[in-house]
Amino acid sequence: HISLFPAEPTKDEPRFPPNFELRTPMAPESIKVICGENSIRVEAKRDLLGSGVLVQTTDVTLGGCAATEEDPKAQILIFESELHGCGSQLLMSEESFIYVFTLLYTPSPLGGSPIVRTIDVSVSIECHYRRKNDVSSDVLKPNWAPFSETKASEESLYFSLRLMTDNWQFPRSSTQFFLGDMMKFEASVEQFHHIPLRVTVDSCVATVVPNVDTVPRYAFLGNNGCMFDSQLTGSSSHFLPQSHKDKLQFELEAFRFQHGNSGVIYITCSLRATEAAANVNATNKACSFSSGWREASGIHHACSCCDTDCRAGTKSSLTVKGKQQHTHSHKIYTNKYFSQFK
Repeated sequence: HISLFPAEPTKDEPRFPPNFELRTPMAPESIKVICGENSIRVEAKRDLLGSGVLVQTTDVTLGGCAATEEDPKAQILIFESELHGCGSQLLMSEESFIYVFTLLYTPSPLGGSPIVRTIDVSVSIECHYRRKNDVSSDVLKPNWAPFSETKASEESLYFSLRLMTDNWQFPRSSTQFFLGDMMKFEASVEQFHHIPLRVTVDSCVATVVPNVDTVPRYAFLGNNGCMFDSQLTGSSSHFLPQSHKDKLQFELEAFRFQHGNSGVIYITCSLRATEAAANVNATNKACSFSSGWREASGIHHACSCCDTDCRAGTKSSLTVKGKQQHTHSHKIYTNKYFSQFK
């Protein structure tokens, strides 16, 4: 008995014209940004994706902040915030202050169902401000920049928190870390006409959104300069010996949240400056744990309160005039195998 079956028809390979490039659909210009002297205004069309479908007002936030106004005729959502509000991050370069905001669109389920038919959208928004102005004999051209951010005087301090290369010589360009790698941070304060200063890191908190008051959250450094991560997890995280008082270096072993599906971690650190001549004490220190608490400048008894409350029974530590405290927020991306700093 012989059975014959027709051959399966062949399918032609798709043919594309020369220089064909498959492109991802892009939304039209749907966001307008106005950077003011001390505030930001963002106008977002409700047709955010350019698909003709209007997004729900409550599904769009500026770093977690709801729209302050809505223009129903133009179908525009308006967000207004101070530069330090709505989860903004302050970055600094040699020439500029950069305030970074994130416009978030998170679609809510359709009707009573658990499904959505649009993608999440995250748009990074930056406001740049000149940090320094030069004056020469040439005719001056008007160039607006906020006075409060460009004034380098006895009342101004400029803090930075940078990710460094393994030899601590340069800012790190790569943003990827494998779990178990050490992330190297350098905190510093630029003192201009001030007397010598000491910089300290009061606290650092890791979260999955740009808000330190959310959960899950991991306070790996706190209590005015105690590195809890090594004590809690047995990691190698620690402060390096502080050889320059206006700089403080510390290493943090890369990690991820156990149930962090998004792979995004935000790290927010609070930096503070005191007079360099002031004594290292319970509220002005940099302590690491390794078979006991050790202080970065060698004044180890200042760490004796790390297991209790370092501010209990103490007066506020001496701080310089001007900006006494400054908070830095940095974003770290993680997945199963590596952490990525941005």
